[in-house]
Amino acid sequence: MSKHEHSHHDHNKDHIRDHSHAHTNTKTVLNRLARAIGHLNAVRNMVEQGRDCSEVLIQLAAVRSAINKTCEVILKDHLDHCIIDAINTGDRETLKESLEELNRAVELLMK
Repeated sequence: MSKHEHSHHDHNKDHIRDHSHAHTNTKTVLNRLARAIGHLNAVRNMVEQGRDCSEVLIQLAAVRSAINKTCEVILKDHLDHCIIDAINTGDRETLKESLEELNRAVELLMK
């Protein structure tokens, strides 16, 4: 491996870690996170008030749903931009690393 290739490879890893590009759904993600935080605060209040367990569980289901929807938006953004950008640039190493990162993230989400 030449010095140039090594430098280029490190740049690609930095790109994936830094991931600096315009996210088209930032406002949507922030709104969904605010909704999840609101539901979670409601759960805390319900527990502090000694509310019925079934009511708490229903509220927790709303928290989970809000988080899952947020994950969907971020995943779609990743596919639509990060993966597509890597394909369009023709940079196989960046594409490979982007797909590996995506696989790791999906594995964690599915736990």
